[in-house]
Formats: sequence, structure tokens, C-alpha cells
Amino acid sequence: MEKILLAALLMGMSVTGSRAQNTTQMPDFTEWHDLQVNAVNRLATHTDFFAFSPEDDLVGQQPDKKKSKNYLPLDGNWKFKWVENADQRPTDFFRTDYDDSQWKDFPVPGIWEMNGFGDPVYVNIGFAWRGNFKNNPPEVPVKDNHVGSYRRTIHIPDSWDGKQVIAHFGSVTSCIYLWVNGQFVGYSEDSKIGPEFDVTRYLRKGDNLIAFQVFRWSDGSYCEDQDFWRLSGVARESYLYARDARQHLKDIRVTPDLVNDYKDGTLSVNLQLSGRTKAFLVLEDADRQLVCKTAASPDKTGQAKASMELRNPRKWTAETPYLYYLYVHIEDAKTGKELETIPLRVGFRKVEIKNAQVLVNGQPVLFKGANRHEMDPDGGYVVTRERMVQDLKLMKQLNVNAVRTCHYPDDPLWYDLCDEYGLYVVAEANQESHGFGYGEDAVSGTPLFARQIMERNQHNVGTKFNHPSIVIWSLGNETRYSKNFDEAYDWIKSQDKSRPVQYERAELKGYATDIFCPMYYPPKACEKYAQDDSHTRPLIQCEYNHTMGNSGGNLKEYWDLVRRYPKYQGGFDWDFVDQALHRTPHFDASRSLADYERMAKEANVKTEYTYGGDYNRHDPSDNNFNCNGMIGPDRQLNPHAYEVGYEYQNIWASPVDLRQGKIRIHNEYFFRDLGNYRMEWSLVNEGETVKSGTIDQLDIAPQQTAEYTLPITGKEYDGEVLLNIDIKLKDAEPLMTAGQTVAEAQMEVQPWQPVQKREPVVKDKIKVTDKIKENLVRFSGNGFSITFNRKTGFLTSYQVDGHDLLGEGGTLKPNFWRAVTDNDMGADFQNRLSVWRNPTLMLKSLEVEKKTGCLTAVYDMPETGTGLRLVYHATSDGALHVGMEMEMKKGSKTPNLPRFGMLMQLPYKMDRSVFYGRGPVENYADRKLSQRIGRYEQTADEQFFPYIRPQETGTKSDIRWWQQTDSSNRGFRVQPDEAAFSASALHYNIYDLDEGKEKHQRHSYQVPLSEYTNLTLDAAMMGVGGIDSWGSEPLEKYQLPAGNRSMRFWIIPVR
Repeated sequence: MEKILLAALLMGMSVTGSRAQNTTQMPDFTEWHDLQVNAVNRLATHTDFFAFSPEDDLVGQQPDKKKSKNYLPLDGNWKFKWVENADQRPTDFFRTDYDDSQWKDFPVPGIWEMNGFGDPVYVNIGFAWRGNFKNNPPEVPVKDNHVGSYRRTIHIPDSWDGKQVIAHFGSVTSCIYLWVNGQFVGYSEDSKIGPEFDVTRYLRKGDNLIAFQVFRWSDGSYCEDQDFWRLSGVARESYLYARDARQHLKDIRVTPDLVNDYKDGTLSVNLQLSGRTKAFLVLEDADRQLVCKTAASPDKTGQAKASMELRNPRKWTAETPYLYYLYVHIEDAKTGKELETIPLRVGFRKVEIKNAQVLVNGQPVLFKGANRHEMDPDGGYVVTRERMVQDLKLMKQLNVNAVRTCHYPDDPLWYDLCDEYGLYVVAEANQESHGFGYGEDAVSGTPLFARQIMERNQHNVGTKFNHPSIVIWSLGNETRYSKNFDEAYDWIKSQDKSRPVQYERAELKGYATDIFCPMYYPPKACEKYAQDDSHTRPLIQCEYNHTMGNSGGNLKEYWDLVRRYPKYQGGFDWDFVDQALHRTPHFDASRSLADYERMAKEANVKTEYTYGGDYNRHDPSDNNFNCNGMIGPDRQLNPHAYEVGYEYQNIWASPVDLRQGKIRIHNEYFFRDLGNYRMEWSLVNEGETVKSGTIDQLDIAPQQTAEYTLPITGKEYDGEVLLNIDIKLKDAEPLMTAGQTVAEAQMEVQPWQPVQKREPVVKDKIKVTDKIKENLVRFSGNGFSITFNRKTGFLTSYQVDGHDLLGEGGTLKPNFWRAVTDNDMGADFQNRLSVWRNPTLMLKSLEVEKKTGCLTAVYDMPETGTGLRLVYHATSDGALHVGMEMEMKKGSKTPNLPRFGMLMQLPYKMDRSVFYGRGPVENYADRKLSQRIGRYEQTADEQFFPYIRPQETGTKSDIRWWQQTDSSNRGFRVQPDEAAFSASALHYNIYDLDEGKEKHQRHSYQVPLSEYTNLTLDAAMMGVGGIDSWGSEPLEKYQLPAGNRSMRFWIIPVR
């Protein structure tokens, strides 16, 4: 059977699921709900290439098919008719005499829902009709199954007379029926592969009517249940192309290899030729210098083979993406007439698995990966080249070296760019049937779906075969593991022995995977696997570090294990970009990279994004579960992106003996030395740089380490001393600028010690006023007044030199709650930890010691099973010492705390923060290493990050001191007695940011501003977590068990 399949593919025949071409064939319109008919008259898939005319100038040029005489675009405005239900669609619209004068104009490419036709639908699990239609494959709904009909007249050049003309549609969701000049041409589904149809015999000279119809849903939708927006229309570029009708290249597969201990290269080329032809192959290097040439003639079946051998070629890796040019010239075998030229890019590399490791060119590379959906906040599925380049540029900035095309083949251009700029690609087939579940009763595991699963993998491999960036094939995603996948695995292995194949649902013991590629394995489970010698497959998580909302914790724990255990080679972050859409989309295909980068900078809290459920109440929704990105919809960095960039670094600095100025630099690259990097260092004392320097030459080979001695000794400093290391590019590289920082480190030379508050120079007496009837206690002195409420024990007024440090009606009070994050809600913390949300504070006693200027308030918190003691001590210079102690009662079974701290409600305009601690980006106990300890200045508005759904934000950790003032520099400084603390200052109330018991359709731009600047001061806050967003808690060491806790700090007026 394998030989039959292979021969069929090489002959350019459709292997399964396509009716043969027939001049009298007409659609019966059962195709869109028949799992066994996935195409009618669709040409067999072939690798991505374009055949240029002999008249096209390719000498020294970067090939551009749009400039070829063989190319005619179909992109642009079409006449368009949209209907809400499938049975309302026009059935004769393809007629040449049909009147479309009342139809709208609509762009191709273009997504209906992004242009006002229907609403975007987002569901994670379950098909897009979930709740409105009972799954019944192959049947799909008629109601709500929108249909778009397109018409356009295309003028065919006279020069195309006698040539074969093929129509190529980039990506059509979910299926397409095609007519030319009123005659039916064909049908296709599999929405992420570009279907092609031979339209030659339907064309006439001059003007020709092309008409097609697209269904929102087809039986193919049962295999396209991916976790993303469910949109419809035509994405990617569409065009006609011409070639010699009888003599041409039908398919070509290029397989590079490395031999002789990975030194020398070979290139095996398999061609499928049509007609009496011969192929001449010319290989040039990147400088267009001839390297090798050969020729190949076909056998009787049209198959031809060629091979090349190169001594020590430049190798392709994600670190060193060197590409050669391969030109395939097709000529008439008898006359020598040139017929067409096919340019390809070739990279010499070898991928294999040895000793439970994936090797690239013999090296056990680490996969510092991200999952990337094709999504644009204005275009939906329509993503421009410039947007792709922006994504690649950001990946390089964040040290991402691998991408998984979740969960379908991407635009062919994406793979070209990955070849060119260097990314390892896990190329995934367009197969996900998550809505059926994984159980034995899941129909996707039966023979009914065998053809779909096989074809979708054939399409993926058959089109993307030639890309050196593809190092692993993936059979699909989240579909019940079954014999269907075993057969797809076997088919790929029969076609391509040069790459591993993976499938997540094969799990530990399944046949159809060469890699153990789980989702969301916790660090402990990863370590257990890596320690078990009976497991012989590499561990590379296909999804991990679920960065939904304020997330991304414990990434360090994962990467410590990756760097410890050879078998564990990394993973792919879920996921790269938040999928939220602009409330009012404005797609503009002419935008440049600079335009996109400007829009990223301009995105702010007022930018209106939408997520699932924002459009109507009829469609199903999984809320904001599609907002899991390292970066935002406009490609602005989310706070957790910085931690990914840090843990994915390829160059690491660490201390050897800082007393002697000795450090080591480790080159984690596998294929490049550090010749194009320099090291800049600075010695920082209490936030101020006191010494700095540069080491311009880092002569460190791949995977090697070198020691350096820095001139940082010889002088004593008071206070904390830190050594900052920055590794920067010397010369610009593709998508990276000269001077760009690629790695950084911070080392402690001299530890921080809390600074004791200075005693007042003149110890004036403090006046203590205790008015029981008026329920107040006041401490006053030289230019200050501090007032407490006797009924609550809370601070109600703090005046210094006539200025209020508290907002009107504001206070300083205990605070144990944070606005729940997406991860918190996934773990049900809004219910499980709810006793801490707003616990009752029953004042049991209040004592005033007039001699010492102290007030002590003791509380009972019955719901939490704890007691609380607040002690305030005013000093003669107007400072206030605050102590808070919590004590657990015996037998209490109180849940963990979200945080332990205090909230101070300041005047709104007292919104300027200067602090010494980790920054400038928000950071938390389990996500902070990317943020250096330093001195930073921010406003309250700058500290708020507008997550797509409002939640906890703005906190900075390891704070040594924090100063809060207004524009006139009036305010105060917070200084801890003992340990460093966490803090934030926001113009939002915690309970306005908080989601409550369940999620609602809320957005950051809708949250009302507070009347205060809310300053939170925390002795501790639990981590944000990062394993997943549907049940996992932060790692135990980042949790806050209920127990005896305390914090003490000074509030010192700035006068």
C-alpha cells in the first residue's frame, strides 16, 4: 500500500477523497457535508514553488512571482453576496448573465466577520455551533451557516493562449465551490491549504467570469476545531498562473543531508516532470556564485532524480540560517527550448534522534519555542508579510528560536521567512477534533475520519516539504488518538525519512510519535520523565507556560530542568500573541513594519479589544481564553514576555568570585561563537552607577565558557552593590540592530541591608489628643497631624505642612486580596480563598500610649480564624511607624492568602512613584528575574497594564524603599524595617479590577478610575503561576500558607 501511495503522490495524483475530473461533472451540493468527498477536480498538492517564464529576469534578483508574466492576481475587490443561512444562498449566481449590480464590493483576501458580515465566534473546545446544533458528522448546520458568493471578471492576457492556467486560492474557510464562465470547475475543503484548479478549458480569450461560493461550515469543520477565532472567508493571496500545457514541472522535493561527521553535504532532488522535458539544476551560494550543477531526465512515469555533493557547505540552523539558491530550469528535451525556471532556497542541515535527543547537525539543540496562531487584530486570518516580519523580529528580540504552527499549516510565506531568518519549525497539519473529546466513543477515532486525517497530513507534508526550517512534522492537535494517526504517521515516514514526527495525543506509549510532546506537564512531572531511563523519546512540550492574562510564573523552574537533563529539550510557550480583535477593525494591507511598530507603541488602556462573547448572546463563547499571548494583539509586549526573553537567553553570565571581580560567560549557542557580541558591565551602588566598562571581544566557542576579571575591586561602598551585565550585538544582524541587548544578568556584590530610620535632630514633644466622644485619636507636632478613628482603629487623616497624605475619606488598612488573575480563577481561588476578599475586622481593643506616641488596635477576623494587631508609632518629625501582626488561632483551617499587606488611599494627584527595587516592568515572586533591582520612576498610570480582561497588575517586588509624591514633590517615603517588600500605585480600586465569582464580559478600558491613587504595600504576595489556567496553582514555594505573619515599615514625610 505504501508503494501505491508513494507512486500516486509522485505522479501528481490525488491519493484520496477527490472525484476525478469529468467534463460533465456538476456539484450535487452534498460535498460540503460528506466526509468522504473532500475535493472535486482539485489538483494534487505539490511543494510550494512558482514556475517563472523564460522572459522573466531572475539574474541576481530576489524572485518575486508577482512580477512574472506567468502570474495574474485575483486579489482585490469582488462583487459579494452574504447570506445568514445556507439554504438562502443564491443557486445560479455563477451564470454569466446574472445581475450582481446590487451586490457589495468585498476584498480578497478578506474575512467576512472583520468586514461587517456576521460576528466572530471564539470557542476553545466544541465546534462553532456548540449549543445550537447537535454534532452529527458529516452533517453540519444549515441555520447560521453563512455563505458568501463572489463574482469578478478577469482579463486573461493574450500571451497565455495555449498555456495551462491554474487558479490558486490561498486559504478558504471552510470550503469553496468554483465556476468559470458559468461552468462548474471544482470543490475543495481543508481551509489552511491553498487549493488549485485547472481552469484552462473553461477560459476564453479576453474577459472571463470567475465565481465562487464559500460556506462558513462544512464537514471539514469537524477537523478544524482549533482554539482560535472561528472566522470565514478567503485569507492569503489568490492568483492565476500559467505554464506550458504539456511540458512543465509538476512537483519537486529537495532533501538535504550531512555526511562525514556532519561536515559535508548532499542534496537529493526528486522531480515529477510532465511531457518531453529535462531538468537542469544549478546551485549558487548566497553571493550568487556557482557551487554545483547537474541535470536530470525523467523515466517513463515522469520521475527524475538528481543529487549533488558539496564539501563542507555552509550549514543551515536557526542560529546560522545560511541559504543557497537552487534554480531548476525545465527545457524541452528534444529542442533545448527553455520552458520555465523554478527558484528554491536550500539549507544544508540534518535532523535525527539519537540517545533520546533531537539533534540538528549533530547537536542537541534546545527548543525555546512559541506556538503561533495566524491572527491580526484588524485582518483576522489575513496577515500581511510585514506583520509576519514583525512577529519574527519580536521572536528574535525574545530569544525565541522555534515555532509550532498551531494548529494548521501557515501561509507559505511564513516558512520562507523562517528559512531566511532562522527558526526551527514544528509544522502541524490542519487537524483538530477536540469537540469530540478523547474517549473511546469519540467518532474522530473511527474509520469515518480516516480519510480526513490522512489527507490533511498529506497536504501539510506535500506542500511544505522543501523548507529547511521545518525540523519536525506534527500530525495535528487534540484529536482522539487512534489507528487513523498511526496510518498518517506511517505515510509520512514513507515520504520523508529526514525528519521526526510527533503527535501529542500519542502520549507516553503511543506508536505515532518520535517525541514525547505533552501539554502543560508540571515541572515535577518533567523531571520525573527526564530521570527515567526507560523513556527513550526526547521530552519537548508542545504547549507549556500558559501565558493567559497576568501569568508566566515558574518559567525558571522549567528551564533549570531543561539545562540539567539532556533528554528534556524545551517546549513551546502557549502562545505567542493575544488573539483579541479591535472593536472597530481597520485593515490596511499597505501598512509597513514601521506602521505596525508605531501601533504597538500607541496601544494603551483606551484601545478597545474584543474576545469571545463580546458580539452576541447566541453564539457559543469561551470568553477570553484566546488571550494567552506573550505579546498583545498589536504586538505590544505583555509583562510576562520579558521573563520568556530572559529564560530563553543564549548567553549567560554568572559569578565566580566577585570579591576578586571574577565572572564567567557561557555561550549556550550550539553553532555560533560570540564574535559579534560585546559585554558591557556596570557596578551599581544603591541604584547609582559608580563604575562601568566594556569587554569588546568575547572569544567563546559554542557551548563553551570563559572567565573574565572585571576591575570592580579596590573601593569600599556603603549599602547594596550590584554588578549588571549586558551582552550586546556589535554589528546589526537580520531583524536585529547594532547595540541591541540580547542577554543580561545581575549579580550581588554586597547585600542589601535595611536602613534604619534616622532619629529626628530636634525631638519635639508630640501632642496626643484622645477624644472618645468624637471617636478620634490625634498625634500632632511640628507641622503635622495624624488622626485615627477610634471605632475602626484606622488612620483617617495624615497632614504634613498643610498637605494631606491621604485622599479625602481614604485610609490605611490591611489588605489580603488581589484582583483575581485568569490563573487564579482557573484554580477557583475566587471561591476557595474568598475568606480573604473582605474579611470582617472586629475591633476588640484600642490602646493609646501618650508618652510614647503609640496606638495599638487589636482585631478578630472570625472568617479567617485569625487575630490581627496593628501598632502605630508617631515620631516628632511627623513620621509614622506601622506594624501589622497576624496570628493564627489554634485549629484554624484557613486557606492560603493571596497577599499579606496594606492599602493606602492617597490623593489622586499624588501619583508619582520613585522606588528602589525590581523594575521597571511589573514582577512577582515567581516571575521576576527579568527585572533588575534598580532605581525607577513611574506614574500611577504607567504602572497599570491593561490586560485584555482586568486583573491584578502593577506590582513590583524586592522593593528596598518607595517614595510617593505629587507634582510638587510633596509626599512620603516607605522604608521597611526588615525585609524588602512589594508595592504598586494605581488609579484603580482593587475591587473594580476584581472579577468577582465568575467571569463577565469586562475589559480594561471599561474599568472606572478610582478617586484615589491606591498604594499597596505587601510583605508577600503569592506567585501568579504559569503551568496552566484551568486548575494548577502556583508552585508551593510561591504560595502563602495561612500562618503567623508580620510586616513593619516607616512612612516618612518628604518635606
